[in-house]
Amino acid sequence: MEELEKGLLMQPWAWLQLAENSLLAKAYITKQGYALLVSDLQHVWHEQVDTGVVSHRAKELNRRLTAPPAAFLCHLDDLLRPLLKDSACPSKATFVCDRAAEALILRVRSELSGLPFYWNFHCIIASPSLVSQHLIRPLMGVSLALQCQVRELATMLRMKDLEIQDYQESGAVLSRDRLKTEPFEENSFLEQFMVEKLPEACSVGDGRPFVMNLQSLYMAVTRQESQVREKHQGTGDPQPSISASPQGTENQLVKQPQEPVSSAPSVPVPEKEPTGTSGPMQRPQLSKVKRKKLRGLFS
Repeated sequence: MEELEKGLLMQPWAWLQLAENSLLAKAYITKQGYALLVSDLQHVWHEQVDTGVVSHRAKELNRRLTAPPAAFLCHLDDLLRPLLKDSACPSKATFVCDRAAEALILRVRSELSGLPFYWNFHCIIASPSLVSQHLIRPLMGVSLALQCQVRELATMLRMKDLEIQDYQESGAVLSRDRLKTEPFEENSFLEQFMVEKLPEACSVGDGRPFVMNLQSLYMAVTRQESQVREKHQGTGDPQPSISASPQGTENQLVKQPQEPVSSAPSVPVPEKEPTGTSGPMQRPQLSKVKRKKLRGLFS
């Protein structure tokens, strides 16, 4: 089951709108089973099963269908993939979410080989360690990475101001006045951001902004943490706290793995394995009035 746990961690979150329920979810499916994580931003539910559970549940819900567990897992993957990827091609299934006590049941209805196919994901409240692994630690890493990014950008802006100042002292002038900017003051910028932009920027809502804007960075952070954990497990050292940095996160964006699953019951099970910027800103055009030897920072 270690493969399922690691594979689930590497998946991005998806935003689901099921009737009156807005949920965040991620799933990982292989020929050996599946792992599913669901949250409504108040609770987190989890289910992880192997082929034995899949076979038993399939017999209970689909008595007219006979197929190996891998075939059912393949069909579940085909149904979940469009739902979790927000694909333009809708899923060929109906999903209904029911809650009972501390459990969440995601009911699925579709067709398989021309016969009705039913499936219930039985999710229970996730353990604190699982919530930390998939939400708390990655989100802390994302926050640290974005903070590093802001510092780097502020440094670049100050360097650009010095470059522009050197051009001006050399006699260069702007060809268009509308391109003129004031020197960057970080403290003033942060104060203005807190007053004018913070309420909108930190509006979590139903989780959709997080899913739409931060999944590449989220996956880079989880991959970085997984690599560090494996490295220290291999050496026998205790796992250290992980600080996100631009080199450790922003430059390690990963593609979503493609989950291996098998085909429908009438087709042999295929052997598939898990898979799961803007350009540089143009500098304002400067026309030199008087050409003389450059001096200062870039001389």
